[in-house]
Amino acid sequence: MYNYSDLIVWQKAMNLVELVYKTTGQLPNEEKFGLTCQIRRSAVSIPSNIAEGAGRNSKKSFRHFLEISTGSVNELKTQLEIVKD
Repeated sequence: MYNYSDLIVWQKAMNLVELVYKTTGQLPNEEKFGLTCQIRRSAVSIPSNIAEGAGRNSKKSFRHFLEISTGSVNELKTQLEIVKD
């Protein structure tokens, strides 16, 4: 339906993934399989769901995957708050 790589929201999400990987690389090693892994998975989920939704055959399906991406954004924000605290 859409070429996901042309979507600005997908491009920004990919930039966020890059930033998250750089930032989590600075976390202590004891968090490598805990928060680091979870934070990275949440970040990767954002552009992945945008891309999956863009490939669906209806705007309704696309909106659904955008909602899932929004949920991943909130998950990521919560995990980053935990790291900050």
